Amino acid sequence: MIQRLAHVCFVVENLTRSTEFYQDALGLRHGFDFINDQGQRFGVYLCAGGQTFVELFTGEHDAPTNRQSYTHCCFEVDDIQATVAELQAKGVEVGPVKMGSDHSWQAWLADPDGNRIELHQYTAESLQLQCRRD
Repeated sequence: MIQRLAHVCFVVENLTRSTEFYQDALGLRHGFDFINDQGQRFGVYLCAGGQTFVELFTGEHDAPTNRQSYTHCCFEVDDIQATVAELQAKGVEVGPVKMGSDHSWQAWLADPDGNRIELHQYTAESLQLQCRRD
């Protein structure tokens, strides 16, 4: 079912400053940018090795109400449809499976304390696979 942690996501005040920190100070590689319909960069995906990533979003995008920068954890799964069905059979409320803007399948749920969890299945077109290094 769950294979590994896929990425962590943070909301940041200054995307450029935070990207420079993760790249320059921590040595993560740039993967790809998230660009909105107006052509503005609002997020970045950074490669941390293998299939592990850090995702940064600027401003209030998906920010929790307590202003903590952590927004969710994401678990890579081998078969998202089967995983969702298995969780639902156990009484876990899981949102619909949908294709993300990164061309990966995703579904969302929350733990008992309301912490958001993303389930993530890569496709042949997933942007993450274009920048990964094993």
